[in-house]
Amino acid sequence: MAFDTLLYELDGGVLTITLNRPESYNACNEQLTTDLQEALRNAERDPAVRALILTGAGKAFCSGQDLKDAPAPGTRRSLSDSLQRRYNPIIRRLTGMPKPIVAALNGAAAGAGCSLALACDARIAAESSYLLQAFINIGLVPDSGSSYFLARMVGYARAFEIATLGEKIFAPQALELGLVNKVVPAETLMEEARALAARYAAGPTRAYGYIKKMLYRAGATSLDEALDYEVFMQEAAGRTGDYTEGVQSFVEKRKPVFKGE
Repeated sequence: MAFDTLLYELDGGVLTITLNRPESYNACNEQLTTDLQEALRNAERDPAVRALILTGAGKAFCSGQDLKDAPAPGTRRSLSDSLQRRYNPIIRRLTGMPKPIVAALNGAAAGAGCSLALACDARIAAESSYLLQAFINIGLVPDSGSSYFLARMVGYARAFEIATLGEKIFAPQALELGLVNKVVPAETLMEEARALAARYAAGPTRAYGYIKKMLYRAGATSLDEALDYEVFMQEAAGRTGDYTEGVQSFVEKRKPVFKGE
């Protein structure tokens, strides 16, 4: 597929979506958020896509809202409209998609760009990359899911510190905090991201989708509710072709060939 602000490349079950406005550090203008919604919608519907990589072109992952993409003089942008129409559908698509999504952080992930990274299922970061909750630096509050992701990942005290100080969190510190899964040299970033995404693409993708749903639900449920939901989801997983193949390959002492069915 062709997009004005994205590169969309499918290879062997792994779809790489590259934010492609390098001259603005992949800042989100109206067209980019429109393109990204459409790309994710297509990725979810396409059975050939079994795992995704989200990354940025040039020196940044995503620098957040393009502040140069401003309304006409004398008018005020509706921030609620921007969130409800542009950003929140992207975050819901990333978190709700029943396919693993790997963020390859090649540079700055700031503001809404940080939210995009945190909404992915795994994050591999180049050594020079950083996360930045930049909202407070212009008098705003975290949005696009950042308040949710931060509190779940690092707890209230750290989340408050990150959101209110508005300082760069470079990759090594982000790894210590649990905000990224792995830190690698910049030159091997995409190789590492593709290796992880390829592993997911070759796996039981139905089960991965179920696990995403279970983990997002778990934070707001009791143990009894979690146990009941596990019963429901395990029954669903047990009806998949991948479960049949997994058991058969175990009995036959061979590597399973999962098809996401």
